[in-house]
Amino acid sequence: MIVQDLVAKLGLQVHSPGNVEREVTGGYASDLLSCVMAGAKAGNVWVTLQAHPNVVAVASLLDLAAAARLPASSCTLRACRTHFAVASPWSWWW
Repeated sequence: MIVQDLVAKLGLQVHSPGNVEREVTGGYASDLLSCVMAGAKAGNVWVTLQAHPNVVAVASLLDLAAAARLPASSCTLRACRTHFAVASPWSWWW
């Protein structure tokens, strides 16, 4: 499955134009950056409620496929700069 397939199946809204053709190898859900750094694997989709730019930094460091629910515009801006896909189940954005 690729990121775009996941977006379509879950009805998500893409908020940054990352690589939606990227292969998804699994998922990881956590709000603690240190737990994600210890447990998430390259290609995973990260589900989090965190709303700061360090989420994108950790995701880039780990080569994650995408992240779901990053509501801060600063996260979206950083995600766009690093070509990292961000999606949420909401069509509106803070």
